[in-house]
Amino acid sequence: MRALTTEWIEKAEGDFNTALRESRARKSPNYDAVCFHCQQCAEKYLKAFLQERNIQSPKVHNLNDLLELILPADSSFEFQRSYLKDLTKFAVEFRYPGERAVEEDAIGALQTTKRIRKFVRQKLKLKE
Repeated sequence: MRALTTEWIEKAEGDFNTALRESRARKSPNYDAVCFHCQQCAEKYLKAFLQERNIQSPKVHNLNDLLELILPADSSFEFQRSYLKDLTKFAVEFRYPGERAVEEDAIGALQTTKRIRKFVRQKLKLKE
């Protein structure tokens, strides 16, 4: 595995663990943060896959843009499209006034991220 791929994975896992910790907070959970870190985890896993396939990844946060770069190399990612679309909104929109995540958003984001994380880890031949 490429060194930069490993770095992307480590960063993705950091976001995943942060989302999990915040989702379990008993006092004042920050659902915006859960959703943001879920999106970040998925983004970094997609970038890890791109890196491992030696495909240049731009500095973007739109998960479907990253998906379009992946599809020529592995069309099975198409099945993740709707999940990626659901997470993309948490990259920017929920970080500014006017939008706020609720517990249901955080639960959904975590479930989606777990699915994407598992899928990409399998593609990268990583243990669960």
